[in-house]
Amino acid sequence: MLMQTHEARLSALREEMKRQKLDGFVVPISDEHMSEYVGSYAQRLEWLTGFGGSAGSAIVLSHTAAIFVDGRYTIQVREQVDGKLFDYQSTLDTTHAKWLAANVTKGARIGYDAWLHSKGWADSLSAALARKGAELVAVETNPIDAVWGDQPKPSKAPAIVHPQEFAGQSSAEKRAIVADWLKEEEYDAAVISALDSIAWMLNIRGADVDRTPVALSYLIAHSDGTAELFIEPEKVTPELEQHLGNAVTIRDRADFTPHLKDFAGKTVAVDPDYGVAAIYQALEKGGATAVAVRDPAILPKAIKNPVEQQGHRDAQARDGAAVAKFLHWLSYEPSKGGQTELSAAAKLREFRDETGVLKDQSFDTISATGPHGALCHYRVDEDSNLGIEPGSVFLCDSGGQYLDGTTDITRTVWIAGEGDKAQPTAEVRDRYTRVLKGHIQIARAIFPQGTVGGQLDAFARQYLWEAGVDYAHGTGHGVGSFLGVHEGPQRIAKASGGQPGTDQELFEGMILSNEPGYYKDGAFGIRIENLVLVEKQEIDGAEGTYLGFENLTWVPMARDMLDLSLMTAEEKDWWNAYHAKTYEILAPQLDGDVLDWLKDACAPI
Repeated sequence: MLMQTHEARLSALREEMKRQKLDGFVVPISDEHMSEYVGSYAQRLEWLTGFGGSAGSAIVLSHTAAIFVDGRYTIQVREQVDGKLFDYQSTLDTTHAKWLAANVTKGARIGYDAWLHSKGWADSLSAALARKGAELVAVETNPIDAVWGDQPKPSKAPAIVHPQEFAGQSSAEKRAIVADWLKEEEYDAAVISALDSIAWMLNIRGADVDRTPVALSYLIAHSDGTAELFIEPEKVTPELEQHLGNAVTIRDRADFTPHLKDFAGKTVAVDPDYGVAAIYQALEKGGATAVAVRDPAILPKAIKNPVEQQGHRDAQARDGAAVAKFLHWLSYEPSKGGQTELSAAAKLREFRDETGVLKDQSFDTISATGPHGALCHYRVDEDSNLGIEPGSVFLCDSGGQYLDGTTDITRTVWIAGEGDKAQPTAEVRDRYTRVLKGHIQIARAIFPQGTVGGQLDAFARQYLWEAGVDYAHGTGHGVGSFLGVHEGPQRIAKASGGQPGTDQELFEGMILSNEPGYYKDGAFGIRIENLVLVEKQEIDGAEGTYLGFENLTWVPMARDMLDLSLMTAEEKDWWNAYHAKTYEILAPQLDGDVLDWLKDACAPI
């Protein structure tokens, strides 16, 4: 019999905890690879609590329970999770360690799944619990898996070859980069557990995680350029075997943990962010020295080669035409009434599907009207779905996965109504224009080699700060090539608070988003997002190397939301040049009413 209520699921978990002699259990959103997006089999937090966000965790004790989210999900968690079952906790105000210190007693045994947490997290929490006389215990069987009767199975979809015409480099070349690093650092091997790093190194892709084309597997890279791929046998095809050749040994995924015990006396690199605690524990149990160091594939993966750069340009142009069709549809259809957040998301997917080459969305579309626009990571479902009303702000953040590139774009529009609802309010125009001004500052930024993302972030916020407002997310994240829509190590965000990636130097060839925003709780949200490519700048008399951004996304922005009195002549010139280029790229792909709309949307201001 399946447990349909979250109260019943929580009760069943507590019974299983009692059976395993646990006084508590920590439930993250995570998989064995510390992925941002996880397969349905790993959505343990959502099954237990109902929370559908992409980041969060819960701790269940015998007498109480809490769910932990950051500022992005403050409203969403209250909509989706029963406050009678779980106390709401903000990660800005507390930590797992602090909460447990206030709620556990001496002798308590708090369970965790070592395949779902980092070693750093486990070490830190273990030390904190020890100070209370309690113990952190690695479970042999995840107690949620034990009671989740209809838990989906991990995907058995075959791994597929990613052609070199899109990858730009062979797997042998990429493995040589890692091998050279291993020799230079004097490591015997590296455990590569991040799924996108494995996909990049081997030029393979998969269908095991929604929105991210990766194959569930592990890779051990050696200093001689060889590697061992641990993957379910059902996922291996003759084409994959031929592609990988003799230098990559294919092993059963089940052999991965036992194999880690064979590195006695060896020094093995493991990424502290993607290598789970269980990997470190298995290596150390076998007598190896496990060194916490960044995955050697991450930086070369982030620096796109010329083939990948051109692929992104091609994907953006194709995707831009699909989004332009959607914006044209938004210009008239919702004003008639009857459209919803879900129907708009479906319409956008329809336009992308018409390209004939869309592989997937790059993330669940954020289709948000009115107050939902103020939830910067909102995900619409049947329960939350709102009608798109005339006289409102509509925000849509979406992207596509294509063989030649991954896209991510946000546009915010005014849904026109009658009378006083025909035009945006003065407040909306003010906030939209300030967001745009920050977006332009990032787009036009020129900076010396050695600059890190955290140094650019204030460029985007300055005009909002002048009005006494801000936004609670980063300004830019890295993007993969037919891989993760969020890709490190680079990031543009506030450097305070230890946000990862803000201290990463920006290199020519990196791709980032440019997405400042503004969110008024309960009213509306605004975000303008393009992707940009870091490129060298030719400056007469320059002393040293200087970099800037090539814009990659070409889709009209909302001219009826502008407050032209706030814009400088230079900003208006940027706007006009941007829309002239947008028309040049999109017009050959469009016709009829959509082309007429594009011409008006791209006319100079």
